[in-house]
Amino acid sequence: MQGLITRITDSFSRQPAMQLLGAEIGRVETGFTEIVLPFDIKLTQQHGFIHGGVIGAVLDSACGYAALTTIPEDAGVLTIEYKVNLLAPAKGDHFRFEGRVVKPGRTIVVSDGAGYAVQGGDEKRIATMTATLMAVHGRDDVKD
Repeated sequence: MQGLITRITDSFSRQPAMQLLGAEIGRVETGFTEIVLPFDIKLTQQHGFIHGGVIGAVLDSACGYAALTTIPEDAGVLTIEYKVNLLAPAKGDHFRFEGRVVKPGRTIVVSDGAGYAVQGGDEKRIATMTATLMAVHGRDDVKD
């Protein structure tokens, strides 16, 4: 399990987009990852809520890293497609995004994502995602 956690955290640390947003990797398990995002006013839209594009980007990473936990170490993943539903305004102290593999495969992996706003001790579901990801083998420019 430690090797899996190291693989995911090392890959996540090389992702400038998540660094720019201030996102951090949380829990990692086979078929599951969590990403935590602190509130930052620079990530909001005109009403003060976290922008839907930011939510989509972090959920995409959560789903992608969940998929990466299920494929061989010599492969990487790329998102083929995703659908996001924004369920409620993203207002909170911080946000938690989960990715969970629902259908692992040798070539195609399907993951579901969920986003939560955390205010005090309360969580509210703000978004869902279904993502289809492709395992990429034999390409030096697509590794974990």
